[in-house]
Order: sequence, then structure tokens, then C-alpha cells
Amino acid sequence: MHLTLRQLQIFSAVVRHKSFTRAAEALHLTQPAVSMQMRQLEDQVDLPLFDQVGKQIHLTDAGRELYRHALLIEAQIQDLANAMDEFRGVERGELDLTVASTANYFAPKLIAAFCSQHERVQVRLHVSNQEQIVEAMATASSDLAIMGQPPDDAELVAKPFLDNPLVVIASPSHPLAKRSGIALRRLGGEAFITREPGSGTRKAAERHFSRYGVEFNTAMEMSSNEAIKQAVEAGLGLGVLSLHALELELAMGRLVTLDVERFPIMRQWFVVHRKGKRLSTVAQAFLDFLTRESRALASIPLPGHESDAIRS
Repeated sequence: MHLTLRQLQIFSAVVRHKSFTRAAEALHLTQPAVSMQMRQLEDQVDLPLFDQVGKQIHLTDAGRELYRHALLIEAQIQDLANAMDEFRGVERGELDLTVASTANYFAPKLIAAFCSQHERVQVRLHVSNQEQIVEAMATASSDLAIMGQPPDDAELVAKPFLDNPLVVIASPSHPLAKRSGIALRRLGGEAFITREPGSGTRKAAERHFSRYGVEFNTAMEMSSNEAIKQAVEAGLGLGVLSLHALELELAMGRLVTLDVERFPIMRQWFVVHRKGKRLSTVAQAFLDFLTRESRALASIPLPGHESDAIRS
């Protein structure tokens, strides 16, 4: 077989976008050019790579195997690029960073501080949910990821770098808003506005309530933190969110945190990369930057303790 790297790059784009047309747009090619490259690729392997049903394309068994190898080859090419970057130092380069949606409340501040120290570095930032982040790490399509508690995975290396306190929030008009020393069991009958079942914050809240034998009553599910904040502000129920997602609303008095026993739930933010992946000089520099400076730049004081930044 005489496959070219360009053919494999186009093939991978078609698989990711599940469309010849969208792959062509992403690669700034014409759709006929992409189709021609894929026909030539199928000729080279002498097997069909795609099944087309209507406008939908699906990989054949041979296509799935080729895609697995294409990802490995792309990862090796990236490792080579990273090795060459090491000879140039961290004066220039690119960082492909994926962050959880809640981490995006503070990640831009950290990126800005890092880029002020390395002006010729370019950062590509992707905001994803946990499932997409784990997939990005598995395929080595991202250098680093910032997320909450990562799954137990032998193929991932995860390092905590910043506290992530989860607090109970309410509308300022809620009957509990002015109470202090609220017993956790008092919240057993309250309606909570939560994220979807796979949300890391929701799982943490459910485990926390269950640990102390208190019912966590999910009254409504929302698809984003912003939707939860708006619903809580409207008086539809209470919420449990990361303090990092609440800085603006708390400052403006649109939401309040409740003084509940056994809160906040202290979690951590982690920086994650694939085990065995050779980090570029830029990625290693950013990882070191997070470890060294993130607490000073992104820690948030707990309400009622404004003078003290949150510490482990």
C-alpha cells in the first residue's frame, strides 16, 4: 500500500465530522477533492471504508481499523513535532487545551497570564463535557485537559492544581437565605435544580447527601450551569455549583450561598494528559505554570471569609 499522510488526515476529518462536506469545510477543500482522496484511499487498501445510508456515512470494519491506526500515526507525528519544539524552547508553539464547562469560568484568566509570559504561544481552547474530554484524551487529540474528578483510567495522568468548592445556592428571597448554621437534614425536603445525570457536580452532591443519610431531591434538570443559576434566581429551587461559576452573581447579589453544615464540598480541579504522551515544551510549561501559579490567580474566597483564599 502507498498511503499518504494527507489521505489519512482527510480520512480522519471525514470520520470526526461524519460528513464529506463538513470535512471539506474544516480542511478548506472542495467536497469533490475530499471524495476523490477517499476513493484513492479505498483503492489503495482494496477495501470499502464507508457505508452510505441516505446522507449518513458509517465506517465499515476495515474503516474502523484504519481509523484506529490513523489516530496512532497522527499521535506519532505530533510527538515528532513536540520533539522538534523542544529544540526551539518555549518561545513559540501551540497548546491544544480542553476544559470542562465550569472550568471555563477561570481558565481564560490562567491562559491570559500564561500567554503574557510567552507572547508567541498560541492556545486553542475547547470547552467540553466530561465524556468528550475523556475521548479527547483517549485519541490524543488534545495536549492537556482541565476537569473535575477524572475517571479511574490507567491511561490517564491527573494532577490536582486548584481547589474546587461546591456550595449550596439560593435566591436572596428564599426562606433559608438569611439563616445560619443550617442542618444538612433540613435540605432533605428542598427541591434542587441540577445538571444532567452524568454531571460530575451532580454526582458529588448526590454522594455527599447519601453519605449523611439525607435525600437529595432533584426537582428539575438543566443542561448548563447558567440555566441552573437562572432557575435558582427565579425561586424554582436550590442548587449545588462550583464557587468558580458564581463570582458574578454573588457580587451582584442575584444569588446567595447558604450556610449549611458539611458544606462546602471540597473537590479539586485536575490537569490531565494521556499516559505515555510526550508533552510539547509549551504543554509542559503550561502544566508547570498551573502547578506554580493557579492558586494565586484563580482561588476564590468563601463567602463570609473574603480575606482568605481557599486552600487545601
